[in-house]
Amino acid sequence: MKNYQRLLSACVLAGLLSSCDNSSQIDPKKQTGADPELPKAQNFLMPPMKVPEGIPWKSGEMPKVADGLKIEKIAEGLKHPRQVYVLPNNDVLVAESNGPAKKLIFRPKELIMGLVQKSSGKGGEGGNRITLLRNTGGKWEKHTFIAQVNSPFGIQLTGNTLWIASADSLIKYPYQTGETEITAPGEVVTLLPGGPINHHWTKSLLASPDGSKLYVGVGSNSNITENGIGAEDRRATILEVDAATGASRIFASGLRNPTGLQWEPQSGKLWAVVNERDEIGSDLVPDYMTSVQEHGFYGWPYSYYGQHVDERVKPARPDLVEKAIKPDYAISSHVAPLGLLFYTGENMPQYRDGAFVSEHGSWNRKPLNGYQVMWVKFEKGKPVGLPQPVVTGFLTDDQKQVRGLPVGLAMDKQGGVLIADDAGNVVWRVSKAQ
Repeated sequence: MKNYQRLLSACVLAGLLSSCDNSSQIDPKKQTGADPELPKAQNFLMPPMKVPEGIPWKSGEMPKVADGLKIEKIAEGLKHPRQVYVLPNNDVLVAESNGPAKKLIFRPKELIMGLVQKSSGKGGEGGNRITLLRNTGGKWEKHTFIAQVNSPFGIQLTGNTLWIASADSLIKYPYQTGETEITAPGEVVTLLPGGPINHHWTKSLLASPDGSKLYVGVGSNSNITENGIGAEDRRATILEVDAATGASRIFASGLRNPTGLQWEPQSGKLWAVVNERDEIGSDLVPDYMTSVQEHGFYGWPYSYYGQHVDERVKPARPDLVEKAIKPDYAISSHVAPLGLLFYTGENMPQYRDGAFVSEHGSWNRKPLNGYQVMWVKFEKGKPVGLPQPVVTGFLTDDQKQVRGLPVGLAMDKQGGVLIADDAGNVVWRVSKAQ
């Protein structure tokens, strides 16, 4: 903590952070929905930075939940749990990872940004494994299910094949119901964009309903191509992979960091939550969730929210800007959405016909934004109205300290919602109050 503060102080003296006082001027509610308010873009030598201090959950502390709900801890002592996935027998798989060990730094700004983000608990060693949780009479067992995976994130099961999306490859394993460990070596089905930079290393994953295709969300290798357009090959995309052959194609593009891939139950369409670009102000650019069209282009890096041109990107591509698709629903700026769950259970009927979204939280916005799990109502396959906070309390009321960071979401067979708490190293379960 002291080291990053010293470095920031040095940057202030150098004049690099002269614009860090640029605070939000727009109520987040006005940047929510189909038509978010978008101010004029600003340019910064260094972006505004604000993070809370990361502290552990104290004994007995838990996030807060909406009226009528309860929350319980089902696992702790994990190493950066990122995703949760419920198997048919109600066992829960947890992907533990915190990114590839080696990361190249090309600019002083990247070093400072990394130090700032780590202070909130985003640093530290990841487990690089898949852990299995099993409920045995009210007590949760913990087993190392698959050891030594290179920064796993996405998990899917089709038939007797378990798929894991790591930082640089899609891997399949044989699966038998009830086993608590897989010792068989995984088979790499296809390589995914990785490399020495691997800026957005998390690879989200979703199987088609018939299991014949796998959809992989691949984030960009930069904020707005500052590492060169060559570093963005097949990035900022959702890839479609043939399960039988491993052959892949770009299903949709221009999505800076698509995560939380899900099928919307009413329309059957593919949906994603997307982390948008940074460094043009506390109020730009709103992150969003959207239906994803085959062959669709969603603007990154050349524009945002349809035809709003990002003047920083050279050379310009007016041809691509013209065809950029406007996202369906903004969820305000810099909340960092990472998990999406369309709720179909009976346990919490008030949340049926809607989607839960986990917000990992901002690092470059004043005041802070996100740090919660919220819910959005859907009607006829489209989001409507304002989001409702459901799980909060990760961030202290004074915004000075953070105890946890929600990422992956899943629904168990009883209709409870599971939450992977990245910085808290916990898996939480939310259900109706008894």
